Amino acid sequence: MRQIITVIAILFTLASCQTENKPIVSATFIDSLLSHYSDTAMHIASATETQFWKNRIDPANPGLVNEIKYASGLVNHFQLTGNIEHLLMADSILHAADMAFNQKEAGPKLAMVRNSILQHRFKEADSLLQQAKVIGIKNYESASMGFDVAFELGHYGLAEFGLKKMAGQTDYGYHFRKAKLAHYKGELDTAIASMHRASELAAGNIYLKQVALSNEADLHLHNGDGQQANDLYVQSIRLQAVDLHSITQLGWIALQHDKNDSLAEKIFRFVQSKTKAPDVLFKLAQVAEARGDSLQQKKWANEFVSIVTTTAYGNMYNKYLLDLYTGILHEPAKAEAIAARELLNRTTPQTYAWYVWALHCNNNAAAAEKVYQQQVSGKPLEGLELYWMGKYMQAQNKGFTAKQFFKAAYKNRYDLGPSMVNDLNKALAE
Repeated sequence: MRQIITVIAILFTLASCQTENKPIVSATFIDSLLSHYSDTAMHIASATETQFWKNRIDPANPGLVNEIKYASGLVNHFQLTGNIEHLLMADSILHAADMAFNQKEAGPKLAMVRNSILQHRFKEADSLLQQAKVIGIKNYESASMGFDVAFELGHYGLAEFGLKKMAGQTDYGYHFRKAKLAHYKGELDTAIASMHRASELAAGNIYLKQVALSNEADLHLHNGDGQQANDLYVQSIRLQAVDLHSITQLGWIALQHDKNDSLAEKIFRFVQSKTKAPDVLFKLAQVAEARGDSLQQKKWANEFVSIVTTTAYGNMYNKYLLDLYTGILHEPAKAEAIAARELLNRTTPQTYAWYVWALHCNNNAAAAEKVYQQQVSGKPLEGLELYWMGKYMQAQNKGFTAKQFFKAAYKNRYDLGPSMVNDLNKALAE
């Protein structure tokens, strides 16, 4: 009987290995997607809509509707093209409208809240939201945007309170936010189910459907399920091919799971040709990392840094910068400065973990330990922070605690760069 059980166990292990090694991303699908991809119609539609509202603005007689619609069009164009200047211009338009009405209208402020969140200016978003509430806004806006701001600031109790106030089993926004909160709590099954429900409730709105599908895919990726994530990204792309996030994520699965760096690079370079957003430069650095090409990795890393450290991007890419400065670029003092600056923007277990890691890398051991004990220990973390805290514990010869962090990080391995995953595998094999 024991021999039968042993044979079954071996067969199960072999089957698992074969499943694990089987490529997920279809090169045929990617070839077809890239060869037939066209974003011309969407660019024209976006530009036409934006220009329409711009033309309706009368500088001599400032209004609200045209200005807010124009700003919204600029934000949509930013999301389509990755051109940060469109987002900054939207800010300028909204600020002018706000001042034209002596800051007594809620509309411009609510739009500025959304833009501030996009730009990771979370305390500014909170201030604007409070001003809008004083003026008077709808209960749903107060609850939903209250959740968004509180969640980003790390005020999770307030976020949950806002979520309860907007509770509605047939509301897209409620289920979308419920998924975010569940993910933070580590309740991935609940998060996935809620995001799936949001995708069902999107009905005929392709944009909302794609946002929910790609976020559901991201959650599956956080859960280590590359196949399910791939299927959802493909489903989103089939709805509307102009979904650069999902396309990029297919490249990431190709790199991390399939070990197909050529296909990953092909996808990332295609995305690079379609957007001005700098994110893909970071991905190209990770392709070089997977290849062990440190010179090329540094080239892409420095190009990324030169863009995202300009004033236009503010704090939008601090996490990426911290990764690079404590990694391939070896500039721990800059990492510490960025982590400290991020804490002025938001104080969450994640951002405190960034600070611990940066302090450790910059040889500020006592400060790192104090922050860890007070702000990080026992708190929910995501893949990158779990890995960093594992390395932090490893450096202190706390092997058992380090391994617990590494085990948790392995479940989130798609959040980690290629060399981190390799390091994680070695640590867990010891």
